[in-house]
Amino acid sequence: MSQTFKAPKGIPDYLPPESAVFVTVRDTLLATARRAGYGDIELPVFEDTALFARGVGESTDVVSKEMYTFADRGDRSVTLRPEGTAGVMRAVIEHGLDRGALPVKLCYAGPFFRYERPQAGRYRQLQQVGVEAIGVDDPALDAEVIAVADAGFRALGLTGFRLELTSLGDDTCRPAYRNLLQEFLFSLPLDDATRARAEINPLRVLDDKRPEVRELTAAAPVMLDHLSDEAAEHFQTVRAHLDALGVPYVINPRMVRGLDYYTKTTFEFVHDGLGAQSGIGGGGRYDGLMAQLGGQELSGIGFGLGVDRTLLALRAEGVDPAPAARVDVFGVPLGAAAKLELARIGAELRAAGARVDLAYGDRGIKGAMRAADRSGAAIALVAGDRDIEAGTVGVKLLATGEQIDVPVYEVVAVVLARL
Repeated sequence: MSQTFKAPKGIPDYLPPESAVFVTVRDTLLATARRAGYGDIELPVFEDTALFARGVGESTDVVSKEMYTFADRGDRSVTLRPEGTAGVMRAVIEHGLDRGALPVKLCYAGPFFRYERPQAGRYRQLQQVGVEAIGVDDPALDAEVIAVADAGFRALGLTGFRLELTSLGDDTCRPAYRNLLQEFLFSLPLDDATRARAEINPLRVLDDKRPEVRELTAAAPVMLDHLSDEAAEHFQTVRAHLDALGVPYVINPRMVRGLDYYTKTTFEFVHDGLGAQSGIGGGGRYDGLMAQLGGQELSGIGFGLGVDRTLLALRAEGVDPAPAARVDVFGVPLGAAAKLELARIGAELRAAGARVDLAYGDRGIKGAMRAADRSGAAIALVAGDRDIEAGTVGVKLLATGEQIDVPVYEVVAVVLARL
């Protein structure tokens, strides 16, 4: 007996017809970015491990617990990308995009990889759409990035989400706040692992999901209360622009993103219909990242939106943004000559932008018409060899059952006019 195979644990397959929703979500989120002037970038699926260790932060769960890291045949340590920003920044530096017109505005989509315990909405291969705007520290740009994400979700028909917003300060106020937070944390009865985390990055302790830790840290000082004048003004201006753009938000002073490079504006989109894994996307400003990766002292801001999570949110709201039909036209040939002619007509219709399929396998009329109904097509082209000899094809409107005989040379025009 031959061996059968299954997808690796924690990695979803998307198959028709559900895959149409996946494609619609991905393309809609990308389309809103492109309309705001973001150009497409294609990133490597794996990079030098040091890129993520330095860029994402060695104290993060992503680097310390979740990366797929291995030695290649040249004994180089490489890692399947766990997120997109570090790779984009590497490409911008390597190819000198930061030496041209600023900001550099880029968007991308694809799979990212994290070794996590699989559960609803948390996969080991996750699909994301991201944008990065690099080179200009302007609160208006922060607001634009957030508004692009908000517009993408709304274009899909999502309504039950909220935008949570905060500021993580800048280099002038973060050191003092770090000391204050560490002083508070070290006064608590933390376990050894959590205390060690507080030594490296105390903000990460505030992101701990364990109820006992959350209870202990409930009275912890928050960054929003200790912003420098410049960081506070930056945050206020971001909020003013979001108000002007009509993007609703709530302030979450305890928000901590899972990556170390965030500064100033930080945000997350949350959907309560998803249970514990409620985040559907988020991002923030990362002003020191480029210099940390060997580039110029340029700022940046971006986001990553979860395609998988957005699919679950749409399902929770009962929204289906994908077209119900797989094709527009379905050919039903009854004979070899008819199949040849309908294949030719189908190719011509496809070239004109219509989606066309054909009944293959020499099915009878009943089986072929059932296939046409299942395809969701609006029109069936029905012809036998005698019809082709007579120079006609039946154009059938599947919603009403009405059928007219159309000269072969007029079929494409008639069908396109009725779609």
